[in-house]
Amino acid sequence: MELFKYLGEHDYEQVVFCHDENSGLKAIIAIHDTTLGPALGGTRMWTYDSEEDAVVDALRLAKGMTYKNAAAGLNLGGGKTVIIGDPKKDKNPEMFRAFGRYIQGLNGRYITAEDVGTTVHDMDTIYTETDFVTGISPEFGSSGNPSPATAYGVYLGMKATAKEAFGSDSLEGKTVAVQGVGNVAYNTCKYLHEEGAKLIVTDINKEAVKRAMEDFGAKAVDPDDIYSVDCDIYAPCALGATINDETIPQLKAKAIAGSANNQLAEPRHGEKLNELGIVFAPDYVINSGGVINVADELNGYNKDRAYKQIEQIYDSLGKIFEISKRDNIPTDQAADRMAEERIESVNRSRNTFLRNEHNIISRRN
Repeated sequence: MELFKYLGEHDYEQVVFCHDENSGLKAIIAIHDTTLGPALGGTRMWTYDSEEDAVVDALRLAKGMTYKNAAAGLNLGGGKTVIIGDPKKDKNPEMFRAFGRYIQGLNGRYITAEDVGTTVHDMDTIYTETDFVTGISPEFGSSGNPSPATAYGVYLGMKATAKEAFGSDSLEGKTVAVQGVGNVAYNTCKYLHEEGAKLIVTDINKEAVKRAMEDFGAKAVDPDDIYSVDCDIYAPCALGATINDETIPQLKAKAIAGSANNQLAEPRHGEKLNELGIVFAPDYVINSGGVINVADELNGYNKDRAYKQIEQIYDSLGKIFEISKRDNIPTDQAADRMAEERIESVNRSRNTFLRNEHNIISRRN
């Protein structure tokens, strides 16, 4: 990989390699864009096949956070960290303290949070070395586990998607096929059940499926059968790339709205959904409730204020569906366009200000 060439082609600002031999820390912080504000994005810990794979993942995730934060209306840019290692075996407090010192050294350009393979406890450890961390324990004045906030946003986004697909945002009587019943999906199912939706669920974790069946009267199917069930809405809430050449022909749903990241295997699959008339809620918009929630911590966490902003996901998706129809493009491209327009608007405003300042200084001299 020609790193600097790649950074230039995709407008990345900074990559920081972090190493601490005593703790075993090997981390990559990628900062994509800080036009809207400091870069906010979680820390992922994963066993990568190679160091290059870790770098590529950090870069990809950082750019995704730029778009997610911009589309969510946050005054924050995009960044991400990956720590190379097995989160079940390689973690130790010294590792996260060392990582916290690296974050502190960036002096606020990057703010982290939990992600795959990291926990609230890990964020608390980072907090001993830096204030530039969110998602720490509530006793420190934070919001704690972001799953309920993410689920609330997914639920509201599903209602917005239903309105576009069926003409009404009511989910009562609608059949929703939920793939994966982890923390976010479970809380989403709770909202759906309370509104009177019918649930079909699947998960490789049989206990999670059993819990959904007992608590919400959900019907269970095998993981491979979730795509072809007769339903109104397909909700991918587990792995990414489940919308692909193999699964799209099986879908009977008229809408797709779920919490999983990177749901489209390739951009062309968004185009295929558009051709088929299946309404797709772009994942980084509908699942942005968690980042909206932790971002509120930067102002001194207030749950009512945070959840009020999460409710804007409903309106954001409405705008995306309008752009999609206006410009005759798939909804995932419409979401990118909305985010890019916001970033470009701030860039233009900033450049105008700088030009005016330069002209004033030139006249004085």
